[in-house]
Amino acid sequence: MLPGAVIGWDMSAALALGDALGVPPLAMAELLPVIEAVMVAKLNEQMDQSHG
Repeated sequence: MLPGAVIGWDMSAALALGDALGVPPLAMAELLPVIEAVMVAKLNEQMDQSHG
Protein backbone atom coordinates (compact mmCIF):
# COMPACT_ATOMS: atom_id res chain seq x y z
CA MET A 1 0.00 0.00 0.00
CA LEU A 2 1.14 3.48 -0.84
CA PRO A 3 -0.37 6.51 0.87
CA GLY A 4 -2.60 8.32 -1.61
CA ALA A 5 -2.36 5.65 -4.33
CA VAL A 6 -4.07 2.44 -5.38
CA ILE A 7 -1.61 -0.29 -6.33
CA GLY A 8 -3.94 -3.19 -6.99
CA TRP A 9 -6.98 -5.20 -6.06
CA ASP A 10 -7.43 -7.95 -3.51
CA MET A 11 -7.40 -10.74 -6.09
CA SER A 12 -8.70 -13.31 -3.60
CA ALA A 13 -11.79 -11.18 -3.12
CA ALA A 14 -12.15 -10.53 -6.86
CA LEU A 15 -11.89 -14.24 -7.64
CA ALA A 16 -14.39 -15.10 -4.90
CA LEU A 17 -16.82 -12.51 -6.27
CA GLY A 18 -16.46 -13.86 -9.80
CA ASP A 19 -17.02 -17.39 -8.51
CA ALA A 20 -20.13 -16.29 -6.61
CA LEU A 21 -21.45 -14.67 -9.79
CA GLY A 22 -20.81 -17.83 -11.80
CA VAL A 23 -17.97 -16.45 -13.92
CA PRO A 24 -15.83 -19.29 -15.31
CA PRO A 25 -12.34 -19.42 -13.73
CA LEU A 26 -10.61 -19.27 -17.13
CA ALA A 27 -12.46 -16.06 -17.97
CA MET A 28 -11.47 -14.54 -14.62
CA ALA A 29 -7.83 -15.50 -15.15
CA GLU A 30 -7.86 -13.82 -18.57
CA LEU A 31 -9.89 -10.72 -17.77
CA LEU A 32 -9.17 -9.71 -14.17
CA PRO A 33 -5.53 -8.63 -14.66
CA VAL A 34 -6.49 -6.41 -17.61
CA ILE A 35 -9.49 -4.90 -15.80
CA GLU A 36 -7.42 -4.37 -12.65
CA ALA A 37 -4.68 -2.51 -14.53
CA VAL A 38 -7.15 -0.11 -16.16
CA MET A 39 -9.09 0.49 -12.95
CA VAL A 40 -5.94 1.14 -10.89
CA ALA A 41 -4.66 3.62 -13.50
CA LYS A 42 -8.00 5.45 -13.68
CA LEU A 43 -8.45 5.58 -9.90
CA ASN A 44 -4.96 7.02 -9.44
CA GLU A 45 -5.62 9.49 -12.25
CA GLN A 46 -8.80 10.67 -10.53
CA MET A 47 -7.06 10.98 -7.16
CA ASP A 48 -4.27 13.05 -8.75
CA GLN A 49 -6.81 15.39 -10.35
CA SER A 50 -8.74 15.87 -7.12
CA HIS A 51 -5.54 16.78 -5.23
CA GLY A 52 -4.13 19.06 -7.90
